[in-house]
Amino acid sequence: MKTIGLGIIGLGYVGTIHLQHNRHLGNARYVAASDVSKRALRKAKESGVKKTYLSYQELLRDPEVEGVVIALPTHLHLQCAKEAAEAHKHIFLEKPIAKNVDEAKEIISVSRRNSVKLMIGYPMRFRTDFRRLKYEIESGALGDVEIAQATYISNGPFFHRAESHSPVPVPEWWFNKELTGGGALMDIGSHLINLLRWYLGEIENIKSWLGYRLNMDLEDGAICLADFESGTRAVISTGWFSQSYSLEIKLCGTTKHITSKEIRQNPLVTAIQKLTTGTTRFHQPHLSEMQYFVNCLASDISPSPSGEDGLRDLEAIFLAYKNQIDLRDLHSH
Repeated sequence: MKTIGLGIIGLGYVGTIHLQHNRHLGNARYVAASDVSKRALRKAKESGVKKTYLSYQELLRDPEVEGVVIALPTHLHLQCAKEAAEAHKHIFLEKPIAKNVDEAKEIISVSRRNSVKLMIGYPMRFRTDFRRLKYEIESGALGDVEIAQATYISNGPFFHRAESHSPVPVPEWWFNKELTGGGALMDIGSHLINLLRWYLGEIENIKSWLGYRLNMDLEDGAICLADFESGTRAVISTGWFSQSYSLEIKLCGTTKHITSKEIRQNPLVTAIQKLTTGTTRFHQPHLSEMQYFVNCLASDISPSPSGEDGLRDLEAIFLAYKNQIDLRDLHSH
């Protein structure tokens, strides 16, 4: 079987996770990496990457690179994806696809024009338990899903501080709405919206309440009420405000209900998993989605979640931003 050459652009948190799986992809290897940090590039070399570049343009000129993983800040997605498509490299682009709808459409357009495959990174779709929910819906076991509840609460960009004995500065772009497009709803809420759209179909209407506990320009919490074309109604809750982690999906059907909840594992169990399998239960979906992406390249199949999926997610998020409600108004009635 031919080994597919991958290049990774951006070696931050998510880029590093992908790089850790370099030796565990069955038919692909990261042959090149690009980052502005020389320290990050040294680590890439230590993990088995042959070629490192301070400029991603140099990486895109590398003939060994057939597909790229773009793990850059959101505001850099458009320019990098355009250049990758024009260099005829297939693209795995971390979510959200772009900082706004127009940029998302441009990324999709340039990918089509250059006949390159485009996949958006949503690892939750590759979790075994969340895939089981999809099967339960499609098998009819739940009946009609009347109500869905999705919750994802974490420490957002402040996770470095929770896991380190010394404070690590959060990159400034995280707090600039012009660069990110939004706060917690855009960042981790996009995971929930993508997952529910996968389960339930397109969103017909969505409203949001936004929270600002941390006094930033960006929302650090959001509760959304979504109506799906299928008739299902969903409550989507997300936030950056907690040092505790919570991820839960609940689907209430006319036949039965089903819930899937993330449970943090014992650190010893996690360490054993990494030693024996090369990854952890928490990071396994990242390995699974990348293996799926390279299998699509090898078999000439269009991957999913597609660029269009990423666009639909953004359209729902920006409709939620547009349709803001004040929960105090509900109490007054």
